Amino acid sequence: MVKKLYGLIETGGTKFVLAIASSHKKILAEKHIPTISPEETLEQSIAWMASQSARIGRIDAIGISSFGPIQVDKTSPDWGNMLETPKPGWGGARIVEPFRKAFSVPIGLDTDVNAAAMAEGRWGAGRNQRTVVYITVGTGIGGGAVIEGRALHGLSHPEMGHMRVTRHPEDRDFPGVCPFHRDCLEGLAAGPAIIARWGANLSNLDENHISHDIISFYVAQMCTTLQSVMEPGRIILGGGVMQTPCIIERIRSWASKLQNDYFQGKPDQVIVSPDLKPYSGVLGALVLAEDALHLCHRN
Repeated sequence: MVKKLYGLIETGGTKFVLAIASSHKKILAEKHIPTISPEETLEQSIAWMASQSARIGRIDAIGISSFGPIQVDKTSPDWGNMLETPKPGWGGARIVEPFRKAFSVPIGLDTDVNAAAMAEGRWGAGRNQRTVVYITVGTGIGGGAVIEGRALHGLSHPEMGHMRVTRHPEDRDFPGVCPFHRDCLEGLAAGPAIIARWGANLSNLDENHISHDIISFYVAQMCTTLQSVMEPGRIILGGGVMQTPCIIERIRSWASKLQNDYFQGKPDQVIVSPDLKPYSGVLGALVLAEDALHLCHRN
């Protein structure tokens, strides 16, 4: 049987990760490019993917796991377009259409966190779990959920990073950096909020610095809220801030205090790191590409 080839794009606020793969265990080519203007970034992405297709073989489908907010409703005329976003210049950017014009193949699209949840649920830390949540804590905070293998959507995709949290007693004066809500979770605990307060990334601050307790407290509240809403088998924490040493252990400790042993899922079992890092988002794009091709053949 001839192997299928998939073009994979993980779009991020800082960089795009591009890849060609034939399976989740076989990534044949990979490239990172900086996220600049939509026109330049998409043009570079398409040019690289076209060059790899010419070298390796024809691409059968494309998967795009994207930062948001993005229109994921396929019945909408603006499917595949960015919505209002804090990323300067990217509001309304057409993400899917340039790839569709360039390659004329089925395209799957979802948020980077929904896609990562799908990949971790299929091949990684969420295997054999009915409900899996993937959270990224980095330049922003986003969350995606997969229930029985299907990504959670409502009127749009989830925006878990904008939930409200109780302020840490040592963090009452910081106003928050979210341009929409100021001191929502993202406004208090994402990378830019950490730098705005303390002038450095969390991993560069002393392990005894109060920042570690504050950020862990906020992320633990998010995990506790998610358990109260859907009791997932796994809450998978990815992103740059989560690479800080011992941060998972601190979050579990706070989650245990906040939950007071109420939920069936215990923090030391439920709150975990990704198995597929740093490829959770890229392999999420592979899930989307495979599903898009399967749907095309079925129709």
